[in-house]
This record gives sequence, C-alpha cells and structure tokens, in this order.
Amino acid sequence: MKQALATITSNTEVMPKTHLIWVKAPDIAATAKPGQFIMVRCGRELLLRRPLSIHRVKEPDQLCFLFSVAGKGTFWLSQCKEGKNLDLLGPLGKGFTIDPTSKNLLLVAGGIGIAPLVFLAQQSLSQGHVVTLLHGATTASGLYPQQLLPPGVQFVITTEDGSAGNRGRITDILPNFFDWADQIYACGPVAMYQTIAAQRQKGPKKKSIQISLEVRMGCGLGACYGCTIKTRYGWRRVCQDGPIFELDKIIWEEVKI
Repeated sequence: MKQALATITSNTEVMPKTHLIWVKAPDIAATAKPGQFIMVRCGRELLLRRPLSIHRVKEPDQLCFLFSVAGKGTFWLSQCKEGKNLDLLGPLGKGFTIDPTSKNLLLVAGGIGIAPLVFLAQQSLSQGHVVTLLHGATTASGLYPQQLLPPGVQFVITTEDGSAGNRGRITDILPNFFDWADQIYACGPVAMYQTIAAQRQKGPKKKSIQISLEVRMGCGLGACYGCTIKTRYGWRRVCQDGPIFELDKIIWEEVKI
C-alpha cells in the first residue's frame, strides 16, 4: 500500500455522468491486482476519501478508475483537469483469484459494476484465458463503450428497455453461459447477486463465483469497521477481507448497502 500524489493525464466522460480518469501513479500501478481499489481524497472540504475500483493499468506507471457522479466527492473528482494532482492511497483490499486450470472466464457486470472487471479481463487475456464479458444497463447510453475494452473480449450486452443488445437484465441470459464458464466473476447491485445466488442453486453449484462488494467505507484500512458484513465465517470487513468474496459465503439476507 502506498500513499501517492498522482497526476491526472486525462479525464473523459465516457457515459452520461460517468468518468474515466487516467493518472500517473508508478508505485500503485506496479503492484495493483484486479479487484483491488484505491482511496481518493476529493478536495479539502470532504473528510473521508472515496473508494474507487482500479479499472485498468497501463505499463509502466499509469492506472485509471471509472466512476459515476453520485455526490459531492465524485462531482468534485469529475471536474478535475489534466495536470492536477490527486492524493491516492492504495492498492487496497484482496483481488480476484484465477485457478491455473481454468480456461474460460465469464465476467458479469451490472451497470457501473463493470469498473473492476475490465482490469480482470485485461490481465486474464494476457495470461491466455478466454474471456466473455456480459454487461447489462437500463438503456443503451449506460453501456460501456466497446472500443475501450481490451482486444479479444467477447462482449455481450443487455438493456432493460431493449434499446441495445438483448432486452432484459443480464441475469436473464446468464444461465446460458453457466456450462461454458470454468469460473465466474461478477460486480453489480445486491439484487443482481441475490438473483445469481438463486440461479446457482439450480445450476453450477460447485463452480467458483467471485463477486466484488461495493459498500460505504470510512477509512479503507480496516480501522473503523464501517464496512463490516456478515458472512458464513462470521463478520468480515469489506476493505480488508474483500472486496472480493465467494458468492455463497455471503449471507445476503443480512447485507444492507
């Protein structure tokens, strides 16, 4: 973990109210793993840092994060210009794990949940895995731009209003890929995880399904216990024990995000 002043090299609105910021942060980029996150200080007026998934890494010294404008902190961040320095802390948390024997990896993203999965796709492809990424959004404008994906990803999209791709939610087509996938990775809202958990009971009960939990965090270091959740192993801190967990280890009835 490093604290660093990172220089913004670009800030682009890639979807409505959703920004992609690239920064030069050599120490963090060199050790970052898919699924990990950083804590960003958003101005002087806000006491708490904001946790953001590491979206992608560009060798040798750059990384980026994707976020939606949802409050004062992310609005401040969306207004930052190229050349500005950001105070970052990271990389933090435990990342995704890939079984060496796995070949076909299925990534499932609900909305902005695509944020940590693009880095996973980037690394997995470089290691010779076959990657299919399912992305669901309410409407076409909320879909991630395909041209920003690492080359080689099979990209399958759904929209609830049918304006692009398959009509419906991403979980409607997910069972079609269960047999193909050796491992499954997901990031999205709790309702999506609950649906996947129910589908799992009828399908790939023995397959690993790793999920990324996005919760409110106070410190990101495990000191405040503000991100504690209940699992089948007891209480766990998302910032330290996660944010990556096995789907079936979470007691979803107790999760309130």
